[in-house]
Amino acid sequence: MRNLILFITTVFLFTSCGQLNENRTIKLAHGLDVNHSVHKAMVKMGEDLANISGGKMQIEIYPSQQLGTERECIELLQIGSLDMTKVSVGVMENFAPRMKVFGLPFLFRDKTHVNQILDGPIGQELLDEGTQYWLKGLAYYDAGSRSFYTKDKPVNNPDDLKGLKIRVMESVTAMNMVNSLGGSATPISWGELYTSLQQGVVDGAENNPPSFYLSRHYEVCKYYTLDEHTVLPDVLIIGTHIWDDLNEQEKKWLQTAVNNSVVYQRKLWHEAEQEALNEVQKAGVEIIYPDKTLFSEKVEDVYTTVKKDKDMYSLVQRIKNTK
Repeated sequence: MRNLILFITTVFLFTSCGQLNENRTIKLAHGLDVNHSVHKAMVKMGEDLANISGGKMQIEIYPSQQLGTERECIELLQIGSLDMTKVSVGVMENFAPRMKVFGLPFLFRDKTHVNQILDGPIGQELLDEGTQYWLKGLAYYDAGSRSFYTKDKPVNNPDDLKGLKIRVMESVTAMNMVNSLGGSATPISWGELYTSLQQGVVDGAENNPPSFYLSRHYEVCKYYTLDEHTVLPDVLIIGTHIWDDLNEQEKKWLQTAVNNSVVYQRKLWHEAEQEALNEVQKAGVEIIYPDKTLFSEKVEDVYTTVKKDKDMYSLVQRIKNTK
C-alpha cells in the first residue's frame, strides 16, 4: 500500500512539474522610463501574450536600467541570463554590422519611407542579422528622428557645432556623423548623460523629442535644433537561447503580441512627440528649425566612404530606391 501511495505521489509530482514547465515567464529589461511609449507598448505586449496564450506565457518587465545599460542587457541575453531587451539600432550595429545603415544621415525621405523599410523585406533581413551572436530581432519600435540639443550655444547651422563636445551612443556611425558636421563626438552611456551635461563633460547631445523631455535633459540644455539628421529605430530582441526553445505555437503567440505592440507604440509615439515639444517649450527651451540642406550637404563625405563598402552601398541603394 505504501509503495502504491509513493508511486501515485511521484506520478503526481512529475505531472505537476510538467504542467508548471508549460508556463513560461519571459524576462524583459530596458533602459527607458515607465512613461515612455516603448515601455507602455511592452506592457500591452505582456497583457496580449497572457491573453493569447491562455496564461501559459507571461512577460516580466524591468525598466529604467534596473538590469544595466543597453549594451549590458545585450550581453546578458548572450549568456542566457536575460530573455528579451530593447536597444537602439545604434547599439545593435555592434552585433549586427549592417544595421549601421540606420545611422547614415538624411537617408530616408519621410516617415512613410521609414515604415516601408522597417516593415518590409529589408527590415526583416536586418532583424535576422544578429542570430550569429545569439540575438534575434523581433520588431522595430518608432524612435523618431534625432536632433541636436545644447547647453550654452544654439546650433543654427553646422558651423555652430565646431568646438562642441556632443554625446553620442557607442556607435562608430554616429561618431563619424557628428565629427563630419564639425562637432566632437563623445560616447557616454545614457544613464550618465544628465550628470555629464551638468558638469560640462559634454556641451550637448542628440536624440528624439520624447527622450529629450523624459530624461529631463531640457533642465540643462535650453536649445533644441530640429535638424532630424538620423532615424534610429529601437529594436526588440530576444536571445536565441529562449527563442530556439519555444515551440511553433509559442513563437506565433509571442510574435502576434509583439506585432500588436508595434502598432500601439507608433500611435503613442506620435502623441509623445507633440507633447514633448510642447512641454520643453513651456520649460524655456528654444526650438530651432534650421535649413536641413546645410546639414545634409555637410555629411556627403559619409556617403563617399560608404561607396567603398560594396555590400553597404548596395543596401543604401535598395533603401533609396524603395518607393
